[in-house]
Amino acid sequence: MRRIEEPAVGVLDVGSFSARLVVVPVDGSPREPVLNHQTRLRLDRELDGRGRLTDRGVAAVTAAVAAGMSTAYRHGVRGVYPLATSSIRDAANSAEVVQHVAGETGVELRFLSGPAEAGLAYLAARRWYGADAGPLLVLDIGGGTVELAAGCGQQASFARSLPLGARSMTRDWLPTERVSKRQVKALRTHALDIVTTTLGAADVVDPRVVGCSKVLQQLARLSGARPGKCRELRLDDLRAWIPRLAALPPSKRAELPGISRSRAHQALAGAIVAEALLTVSGGKVAICPWSTRDGLLLTLQDKAKAAAGTQAA
Repeated sequence: MRRIEEPAVGVLDVGSFSARLVVVPVDGSPREPVLNHQTRLRLDRELDGRGRLTDRGVAAVTAAVAAGMSTAYRHGVRGVYPLATSSIRDAANSAEVVQHVAGETGVELRFLSGPAEAGLAYLAARRWYGADAGPLLVLDIGGGTVELAAGCGQQASFARSLPLGARSMTRDWLPTERVSKRQVKALRTHALDIVTTTLGAADVVDPRVVGCSKVLQQLARLSGARPGKCRELRLDDLRAWIPRLAALPPSKRAELPGISRSRAHQALAGAIVAEALLTVSGGKVAICPWSTRDGLLLTLQDKAKAAAGTQAA
């Protein structure tokens, strides 16, 4: 097994569907990781009626953290940030989960607030498009929440987190396989009201609208983008798919272009929330391959470089 000898940073991103370890050199790019490891999870299936992660879910998280961190250690990487996303952060027993994982693995999972995640997604988009990209509005549809960030400089001047995640909206508004037009209309109204109120406070003129999430990538693919070429999602294309998604059970949605089996059950809610975002933000969104995890990796790289410069001085 090859040890990574060059200075490197890493993130173990523990989400609803996987725990993914990504390691990049301090002087490298998130586009070119030197180590990648993924353990599949299905935490969306492991929440009980009280919003607590089940014992099986806690055990799965513990095993995934142990596998990811041991992989990093075997390759000689120690500086790994163990990030737990909203699937754990928002669980009613999140503190117990963190305590159990720490007791079993020695790794204490860390949380970021919703606005902090939004700020990291903005940083990732800014670095991807470059300093001359102009004002940005960054949209990130997660499982539990939606993160929004906007600004004209390297850091976001506006960052918000909304309770509109695709998994949460499916659970609260579209819980059955058969979905009625009334349910779809109710969620559309709810999402549009929240997004309209929130984005009204984003004081950025004529921004480039950027999407940084797997949900938006899959919707772009569904709406006609070629595999690997999901550059843009347009409102008219997306809107045409919402009644089609509503008419299909999750098993049939998973047969559509771009919709993964693990995310098929929440694809409709994700599309409705995306529709609200695009309606308010101008009708189209450019798809950025970098998101919160990449923003965190870039931040860790910046800190490592600053520390090395201080030591050299």
